[in-house]
Amino acid sequence: MRIAVGGIHTECSTYSPVLMSAADFRVLRGDGLTGHDYFAFLQNHPAEVAPLLHARAVPGGPVARETYEAFKAEFLALLAAAKPFDAVYLAMHGAMKVEGIWDAEGDWISAVRAAVGPEMLIAASYDLHGNVSQRVVDGLDIFAAYRTAPHIDTPETMEAAYSMLLRALRTGERPGVVRVPVPLLLPGERSSTEDAPADRLYAGLPAHEGAGVWRTDLMIGYVWADEPRATACAVVTGTDRAAASAAGERIAAAFWAARDEFRFGPVTGPLDQMLDLAAAAETAPVILADSGDNPTGGGVGDRADVLAALIARNWQDALVAGITDRPATEACFAAGEGADLVLRIGASLDPAGISVTAPVTVLRLDEGDTPADRQAVVQTGSVTVVLAARRRPYHNIADFTRLGLDPAKVRLLVVKSGYLSPELAPLANPNLMALTDGVVNQDIPRLANLHRAKGTLPWDENPGYRPQAQPSARFAG
Repeated sequence: MRIAVGGIHTECSTYSPVLMSAADFRVLRGDGLTGHDYFAFLQNHPAEVAPLLHARAVPGGPVARETYEAFKAEFLALLAAAKPFDAVYLAMHGAMKVEGIWDAEGDWISAVRAAVGPEMLIAASYDLHGNVSQRVVDGLDIFAAYRTAPHIDTPETMEAAYSMLLRALRTGERPGVVRVPVPLLLPGERSSTEDAPADRLYAGLPAHEGAGVWRTDLMIGYVWADEPRATACAVVTGTDRAAASAAGERIAAAFWAARDEFRFGPVTGPLDQMLDLAAAAETAPVILADSGDNPTGGGVGDRADVLAALIARNWQDALVAGITDRPATEACFAAGEGADLVLRIGASLDPAGISVTAPVTVLRLDEGDTPADRQAVVQTGSVTVVLAARRRPYHNIADFTRLGLDPAKVRLLVVKSGYLSPELAPLANPNLMALTDGVVNQDIPRLANLHRAKGTLPWDENPGYRPQAQPSARFAG
């Protein structure tokens, strides 16, 4: 068996004015794909791999049309050159927005389907925050999505999709996909699988699998995409259309029945209130999530709202990691370690954001792999700030240790995040989440809602909703 492998993976807030370009993506091709840790699971299977292209970016604003079209054209050319192969596996996210395209993944998958024909099997793996349209499932035979948020099962999900693909090739079975939309959109911060009711809903998914039902998934969807396809849904892969449809409808009904139970996991509130709690805390480190500017949710990552508040309070012993600001980072490199300068920090990408002008001392410079990866650590008063030339999160311990910082030894750690990453969460003592401004802010009902389907909560009421399975056009039954 020979499997063509590739895809495109990012998440895009339609409220962000900052377009993503090719420079925002990490692209794997050929041996760079098969040898990368992200695709290490491929080594667990005897199938031959035809590596194509996999482009992945930190979530952000919409992808520039020319960037997307260039990636798609290259992918399709590599797909044609890789023939013959027996099936295609696509590692996707599911919430990519491209200029002028309402359903980017639907466009990508449809193009792949057109290139390989109606008989070839195509499998895809998704983030549970993807928005799955009927066009997407109509182009697929196999689907699997993460079952955890924070996402700790990415490798297992990718391998699940790939394993089902190999199973179908070995046995000759022809699986299909069923989608059951649920007119509800929640932010990830109110639907973490570590908290009720998502914990029980996701833990219960395998119970719906069995004869004729290979895989069951529950898609939370991506709330910061004002697009017609934006919705939660159940997605089921199987060989028995009736059984798959029934399983999907049960999952959708359980999710809908729990719609009023979803809450924020950590203590959450306005920034000033959260800083008051942090100031009163007798334990450390307090970790404060700047939720409205979270780059892993699609935030720009360049806002200095929290930094401004800390300076105004003359806060003692805080670490802000980090703020995307290439001009400020370059100014630090020009000045050198140990230099004192007055620096404007913030709003370097989105002028509508908040900036701070303050005297700083440059503590440390990190060249990174390229100039675009440069980082600078500066101090203003008793607040240490990490600046980055490229949009990025600071969610892993290694992000700090590389810069000579210890997140466990500060009184207050501020990160641009929603729910905390698996590495930072155990350090939080306590964990607070500030409802800050930004293009992924948590005031969901007030988001502009021009293109989503009518009857989608929380914007519209939908008292008459009943789950209705929508099998793929390819699902023969």
